[in-house]
Amino acid sequence: MRILKAGFSGQFKIVRKGDDTMARMFNIHGICKAHAHYMVDLTPRLLEIKKMIDAGAYFTINRARQYGKTTVLRALTGYLQKDYVVVSLDFQRMSSADFENESAFVHALAREVSRRVRILEQVPEKIKQELYQMADYANQGVRMAEMFDCFCAWCSQTQQPVVLLVDEADTATNNQVFVDFLAQLRAAYLERDVMSSFQSVILASVYDIRSVKRKLHPDGEHRENSPWNIAAKFRVDMEFSVSDIKGMLAQYEADHHTGMDLGMISALLFDYTAGYPYLVSWLCKCMDEDLQAAWTKDGFLEAVKMLLEDQNPLFASLISKINEFEELNGVIVRLLFQGQSIAYNADDVAVQNAIMFGFVKISHSTVQIANRIFESRLYNWYLLGYQEQNSEIYAQGVRQKNQFFTDGFFNVRLVLEKFVEAFHDLYGEKNRTFLEDEGRRYFMLFLKPIINCVGNCSVEPRTRNNERMDLVIDYHGERSIIEMKIWRGNAYHERGEKQLSDYLDYFHLKKSYMLSFNFNKKKEIGVKEVVLGDKLLIEAVV
Repeated sequence: MRILKAGFSGQFKIVRKGDDTMARMFNIHGICKAHAHYMVDLTPRLLEIKKMIDAGAYFTINRARQYGKTTVLRALTGYLQKDYVVVSLDFQRMSSADFENESAFVHALAREVSRRVRILEQVPEKIKQELYQMADYANQGVRMAEMFDCFCAWCSQTQQPVVLLVDEADTATNNQVFVDFLAQLRAAYLERDVMSSFQSVILASVYDIRSVKRKLHPDGEHRENSPWNIAAKFRVDMEFSVSDIKGMLAQYEADHHTGMDLGMISALLFDYTAGYPYLVSWLCKCMDEDLQAAWTKDGFLEAVKMLLEDQNPLFASLISKINEFEELNGVIVRLLFQGQSIAYNADDVAVQNAIMFGFVKISHSTVQIANRIFESRLYNWYLLGYQEQNSEIYAQGVRQKNQFFTDGFFNVRLVLEKFVEAFHDLYGEKNRTFLEDEGRRYFMLFLKPIINCVGNCSVEPRTRNNERMDLVIDYHGERSIIEMKIWRGNAYHERGEKQLSDYLDYFHLKKSYMLSFNFNKKKEIGVKEVVLGDKLLIEAVV
């Protein structure tokens, strides 16, 4: 692929080998546009949102960073234009000074609305003039009530109903004037039977505006306020389904004829990302632009490895939220390392924040890490941080990592043997609580420098619990499963072997591995082989 600069305009033309026409690309920066980017079909989502607008709903679109909110709002603006006057605002255009007091906020808001409506023929000239006057900073002491009187007059005079869209609404949270703005919108909504108002108001943000904190006075305490309790529940799925991804890839395949297996690649993308839009687009962009023979399973796994090593705004945002909200750390550690099942509780603030920021999802009334990419990235972050306090086992993995690969073969059995030796030497006298809480984490710490540069390692979500956690390792297309298990007696152990045999059938494998943390003082430490029918289990005991 070549990139040519097109003269003084600053535009860039993308030219691929054998192709002199402008080509679409996968986009991970800013708004996606159908003429320039490969996109999923947003029409079904826009139709569902329009139904809410037709019904007169006021609502919020709360999703984590880079979830496609702005792209959807931009597409929605065009989708609604036949039936509505659409005023689309972005609060990121307003500075902190615009929220200092009521007059400053009204000036700034009038300025932004005026900028949007100046070319709309449906807006009466008198309304435009009133907005211009309110935007003029020479008019001192302008009040929010005057602006809403103007909105009311506008809505009563226009032939088409008016819809207000506000993106990045959480930019204004914790400002009293924004709370007042929400309160005015609420009052207008409740009085729509006697006074004209917006047909619908949509606020898009990460933070849930319904629980915005009210600032009592400068540098003072904050209390919860609910000026947006009129908001209807937003039930439209924003994540990409397998079908969505397949449709997007079909567009790409029609242009490039790679011969990819659309079904397989789409399923892999969904399996690793759970349809998180930014992650799907990042992996597709990587396979398109950075890899040779990319649209294969091996190419996909290489793209996953590159993503996990990438420094991007989404991952930076996740880590910053862990540092900012202490309660998130407890939720994530319980899910990642302790294998605890967390029942969903709508009143659990830590869980609600984890959902809001995109760390977790709710499935069958339990809390789960949102997707395999986040899980792997979080494992890496926690393990590297953990390394500072527990460098001995990590250092063992670093020192021994080169001996586990021979002629393209990854010797998992040898990994287990060396871990058993290292763990017994370093921590053999530790108590049962230590093994339950730390054992699996220590094995992952030992494994990380070994697998880090040559393959991918992830945790199988269906097996994560207090007793069992399965690591799935992909190395050059070869998949190995290591089951990490807490010893609960012989009968329980035998049932586990049967479960593992069934599990191997699911993955079409004949060999698997088990790492057992055994509390029996008479345990036999080491590695042995167990034949399960036509399958082989290699078990290590510590």
